[in-house]
Amino acid sequence: MTDTKTPALSLEFFPPRDIAAQERLVRAAKQMLAMHPRYVSVTFGAGGSTREGTAGTVRIMRNLGVAAAPHLSCVGATREDLRGILRAYREEGVKQVVALRGDLPSGMGGDAGELRYARDLVAFIREETGDWFHIEVAAYPETHPQAESPSVDLDHFVDKVQAGADSAITQYFFNPDAYFDFVDRARAKGVTVPIVPGIMPITNHSQLVRFSQMCGAEIPRWIRMRLAEFGDDKASIRSFGVDVVSDLCRRLLDQGAPGLHFYTLNNADAPMAIWKNLDL
Repeated sequence: MTDTKTPALSLEFFPPRDIAAQERLVRAAKQMLAMHPRYVSVTFGAGGSTREGTAGTVRIMRNLGVAAAPHLSCVGATREDLRGILRAYREEGVKQVVALRGDLPSGMGGDAGELRYARDLVAFIREETGDWFHIEVAAYPETHPQAESPSVDLDHFVDKVQAGADSAITQYFFNPDAYFDFVDRARAKGVTVPIVPGIMPITNHSQLVRFSQMCGAEIPRWIRMRLAEFGDDKASIRSFGVDVVSDLCRRLLDQGAPGLHFYTLNNADAPMAIWKNLDL
């Protein structure tokens, strides 16, 4: 478990689409290394659409001197595909992965891939590689948008842990009670692995609404109304967002969260401002 005096920070990046975006990412990542992240994660596009970009970004991050955990999705992948990806990461010395079911790309119907669920992917990684990889999985304090119910969703999370997950990162949220309730229910089911809250900086109102609609994260009414009132005033949105998310992070850490995982969107400004507010 993490020493509560030095909470573990981690960062998430997405693969850049071109050279200019790559240069921006490297600049942002170098800035955020001042936060001393324990590791960074690198996302994986729907149906494996950024597979090469993920691997390339992992190399960039490792060259910057930080441990990198690629996202790995079982949607759209065969066991042989996954075996090859795991082998390549292992040969490069990567020691951590984020195991996800993943999203179906638009136009691909049904359950694509030989493994249907994240728990199957976790079990497969363990079968193929033993204890080589530290496996992170996703958790949903406000319930996965496709889940039948909160209790069924929790059972799916427990299944992933029992299949061999070492720790979990949550979907972002703005109500800390949802996180603590989820952790309490998971502990009651026998889960002992760290469950790290995912943190989404607030920098863009319409973008936040779009993301939240897709992933099922609730934006509290008072936050929505304040953001709407700011209109196109980007500076006020950013300042308000930093204050709100800093307060959220303080409460999470003060009440025992083992760390924070920042969804950076490849931009250093808001995560760095929040980190400085936390005085870690």
